[in-house]
Amino acid sequence: MTRKHFGTDGIRGRVGQYPITPDFMLRLGWATGVAFRKQGVCRVLVGKDTRISGYMFESALEAGLASAGVNVQLLGPMPTPAVAYLTRTFHADAGIVISASHNSHHDNGIKFFSGKGTKLPDETESMIEELLNKPLEVVDSGALGKASRINDAAGRYIEFCKSTVPNNTTFEGMKIVLDCANGATYKVAPNVFKELGANVVTLSVHPNGLNINEHCGSTHPQALIESVKHNNADLGIAFDGDGDRVIMVDHAGELVEGDELLYLIARDLKAQDKLAGGVVGTLMSNLGLELALQQLDIPFVRAKVGDRYVMAELLERNWQLGGENSGHIVCTQFTTTGDGIIAALQVLLALQRSGQTLAEARQALRKCPQTLINVRLTAMVEDEALQSEDIKQLSADIVKTMKGKGRVLLRKSGTEPVIRVMVEGEEANLVESLANQLATLIKHKFT
Repeated sequence: MTRKHFGTDGIRGRVGQYPITPDFMLRLGWATGVAFRKQGVCRVLVGKDTRISGYMFESALEAGLASAGVNVQLLGPMPTPAVAYLTRTFHADAGIVISASHNSHHDNGIKFFSGKGTKLPDETESMIEELLNKPLEVVDSGALGKASRINDAAGRYIEFCKSTVPNNTTFEGMKIVLDCANGATYKVAPNVFKELGANVVTLSVHPNGLNINEHCGSTHPQALIESVKHNNADLGIAFDGDGDRVIMVDHAGELVEGDELLYLIARDLKAQDKLAGGVVGTLMSNLGLELALQQLDIPFVRAKVGDRYVMAELLERNWQLGGENSGHIVCTQFTTTGDGIIAALQVLLALQRSGQTLAEARQALRKCPQTLINVRLTAMVEDEALQSEDIKQLSADIVKTMKGKGRVLLRKSGTEPVIRVMVEGEEANLVESLANQLATLIKHKFT
C-alpha cells in the first residue's frame, strides 16, 4: 500500500521521498517524538480527515509518539485549520494532521504545526529527518507517553468560527448549499452556518473512508452547481477534504474561485478601513485580481505557489490577507493557516454589508483569460533548463505579441516530471494559441 506525502506546512526533504506505510508512520512518530522531547515538547494533538487509511496511520503515529515519551491527545476527524487553532487553544506543544487534502482516498500525508499553530521551525524538521535513519529506541516503561481523546473539539471549533463574525451577525433568510467533500468539515461546517441562521442544504456529508473528494468538494464543483440551481439557493460553498480551501457558486450556477473571493474580502476590509497593508497572491494569481486591487489602491504582491510562501510573505510584511486561486485563503487576524469555513464567513459578511448578491459583487473583478498546460516529461529536469535561450526568447516574444498586457509563467512540479506552462492575457483565443506554442517547444525539447 503506497501512500504519498503532502502538506506544505509539514516535513520536507527526505520524508517526501518515502511512501507512507504503517511502519514508516511508526518511525516518523518516534522520530518526531524524540525531536520534540529534546525541545521540551511533551503533549501533541493529532487530527485527521475522513480517508480510510487515517485510522491505521493514526494508531501507528500514536504508538511512535508514545514510544518516545510524548503524550497524545486525539481529535478524530477535524479540518486542518481546526487542528492549528486547537493546538493553540489547548496550549499543546504541537499539532499533527493526517491528511492528503484535496487528493483521493488512495493518498495520505502528514502536516505539522508548532504550539503557536504555525509551521515547525526548520531546525526541528531537520532533526526529525535525521532521526528517521537512526535505530528506534523506546523510552523506559515509566516514561512512555499516554493517549487520550478530546471529545468536545468540534464544539470548540464551531464556536471559534462563529466568533470571527460580529456577535449580532445573522444569515437568516439566506439559503446556502454546502458541499463538504465527504471530508473533515462534514460535521462542523453545517453547524456553523445553521447556528448563524442560514437555511443550509448539505451535500457530501456522509464519509465512508473511500468517497472523500470523490466527484465532490472544491475540486469537483459540478454537483454543487446543479444543487444551487435546483434548490434556488442564494449561493453554494464547497470545501476540500481537509477544509483549508473553499470555492463558491453564485445563484446562477457560476463558479467563483479563490482570486474572486480574496478580492471580495479585501474590498470589504478596505471599505471598513480594517485592511492591514495589502494582499498576497501567488505567481498563479489572475492578472485581473492585481488590476482590480490597483483600482482600490490596495497593494498586491506575488509569492511562490504554495500556502507556506503566502504565509511567509504575510508574516514578513505584517499583512493579514492572502491566498491562492485554489481557494486557500489566509486571514491572519483570525487564523495561522488557510481556513475554508472562516474565509467563507468573511465573504458572506462582505456580501451582507454591501447589499449585493455574489453574482453582482464578483462583477467588479474581470478575470483575464488564462491557459494552463501541463507538459509531461520522461524525466525530471533541472530548474536551469527552463532558462535556456530558446525558451526565454519565445516567452519574451509572447509577451511582446500581447503588447505588454499579459504574462508567461513556467513552473516545474515538485512531485512529478511535469512543466506547467501558463499564459495570461486579454484575448482568450490568442492566449490559448501562444500557450500551445510554448508547450510544444518545451515538449520537443525535453521529451
